Amino acid sequence: MNSKDTSWTKKELQTYILLLCANADSNETEEELNLIKSKTDPETFEKIHKEFSNDSEEERFEKIDINVQLHDYSNMELSEFRKEMYEIFLADKKYMLMERNLDRILDNILY
Repeated sequence: MNSKDTSWTKKELQTYILLLCANADSNETEEELNLIKSKTDPETFEKIHKEFSNDSEEERFEKIDINVQLHDYSNMELSEFRKEMYEIFLADKKYMLMERNLDRILDNILY
């Protein structure tokens, strides 16, 4: 699937970004995945997780950038979203350098 053709709902975009956060240290833990699953329905999770797994890092950032621009997020929505990202980053009780770097990259995309 070409990333130019991808348009997601806000919930799908949220799931995709949270999967990226869980994968920041190249190790998606069961705890991180369960936390993401708790924030969406099973069908959305499976669809987005499958797509995420098949995308390269470059495609992931491009898809996120495109979809963030499609949605008009309020400051409250972005604030809540950032909180959920940190929940994923800290789910394994570590905040690694790769996670901090991803946080900065996503901060630039979201704002």
